Amino acid sequence: MSVRHALLALLAEGPRYGLQLRQEFEARTGEVWPLNVGQVYTTLQRLERDGLVASEDDAEGPQKGYRITADGRRELLGWLTTPPEDAQPPRDELLIKVLVAVEVPEVDVHDVVQVHRRHLIELMQRYTAVKADAAEDDVALALVVDAELFRLEGAVRWLDSAEVRLRGRPQVRSTTTDPAAATPAPPPTAEAATRRLGVRS
Repeated sequence: MSVRHALLALLAEGPRYGLQLRQEFEARTGEVWPLNVGQVYTTLQRLERDGLVASEDDAEGPQKGYRITADGRRELLGWLTTPPEDAQPPRDELLIKVLVAVEVPEVDVHDVVQVHRRHLIELMQRYTAVKADAAEDDVALALVVDAELFRLEGAVRWLDSAEVRLRGRPQVRSTTTDPAAATPAPPPTAEAATRRLGVRS
């Protein structure tokens, strides 16, 4: 989440005080991302330093107004029309946990998958309840909840797919009597697996 660009978007609608920006930011994002007023003023100071916003007057604190500059509008438009960098898979904690669980002795990776699957389903139920209780005209909250539900649903589907793939993982067997030859080859390490996908540590 870019607070910097969110503030520019609000200022593109017209001049605002710092406190107004905080209140409108929380309202526009469905009040699910609380924003510290100190963070607002720190961000505004940096935007002003970079020439993207300008102070409306010499007042300080909550009464100091800000407006977007021409450079700020160009910065905002560039951010809105530039797709996020998705050249490699994100560093997802759930993915890393499953990759690591495959290798840890005395840990059943299927148990790990099911624990996280149940947790995600519970979260989906909570978000669905929030959506049901929300006002019909609360578009911001509906968009946020929909985004989370789709994200969680994707994670559940990935866990289901991972469960099937892990259960179908071939086991290396040997017909020789050599104990070393009969030892199953270890699975690829999490580091090796993520390196193959281009994830940098």
